[in-house]
Amino acid sequence: MTELDLVIDDLNAVFGSITGETSLSEVRQKLETLFGTGVLDPAVDHRRVTFGAVDGELMTVRDAKSEGAILYLHGGGYALCSVNSHRDMCERLAHAAGSAVLCVEYRLAPEHPFPAALDDALAGYVWLLDQGYEPDSIAIAGDSAGGGLALATLLAIRDRHLPRPACGVLLSPWADLELKGASIRSRASIDPIATEAALRNWAICYVPDGKLANPYVSPLHGDFTGLPRLLVQVGEREILFDDATGIVARAQDAGVDAVLQSFDGQIHVFQIFGPRLAAARAAIKDIGIFIRQAFNAAPGGTMDSADRGLSVT
Repeated sequence: MTELDLVIDDLNAVFGSITGETSLSEVRQKLETLFGTGVLDPAVDHRRVTFGAVDGELMTVRDAKSEGAILYLHGGGYALCSVNSHRDMCERLAHAAGSAVLCVEYRLAPEHPFPAALDDALAGYVWLLDQGYEPDSIAIAGDSAGGGLALATLLAIRDRHLPRPACGVLLSPWADLELKGASIRSRASIDPIATEAALRNWAICYVPDGKLANPYVSPLHGDFTGLPRLLVQVGEREILFDDATGIVARAQDAGVDAVLQSFDGQIHVFQIFGPRLAAARAAIKDIGIFIRQAFNAAPGGTMDSADRGLSVT
């Protein structure tokens, strides 16, 4: 068996144990156990910080030279996961980019429906600005629902006339809660994580009034004009594949410098399995390259794909 096969076996065991009788709190705990390592990187300082109605964890690599920061928004269908489940990946991003990472513990649905998560993400961005981080040294990143939230945050930053960050990084983004992409059905048989039924359930938890076309809910429907450069990573076995490709296409049509990386044979948010998957470690290395280059690029400039050092598709 390959290392990915072993990961998928573990995913199947956890998801197979979830039934209609499993409580939301139990589902949350199962995913915390699945994704969280419970081990702190001794080379990274961890500090709990508070902003607005929420808090987060600021992770900084000791002796890092960069003065930049990544605002990280974890995935989990807007209802699951936390800093604990995503800490290992955030630590790896901090090393790769040589930057601090603020992982936002945004409020979860259904207890806190839209726009709570977006409000908390914006509060995290403003907190970074208030700490003295320059906007052109801040990246907004996230995975799955957090990837969609990161894109929505970029739209809201622009619309509220806040300083534009350097870039956005979206991992397996869920950016269309209406689920209109053809890959929702065409790739259903090869995606071992996400299902259409589960996504529809989480969508209604997050947006109980069903107004899913709102661009702050489904940012794939938004106007991308004026957004910063974007990196989008996606696994080829994802039902959300069309969300990723759609974002890049719409961004490029709007004049945004956007890059798509599609990883052969990989699954939804495979990057979270850094301790187990070589592909995850390679993808995070690429994210670090992209962010470092974005921080060093002239404001509003573009980076030649050939000079990025990325395996671009």
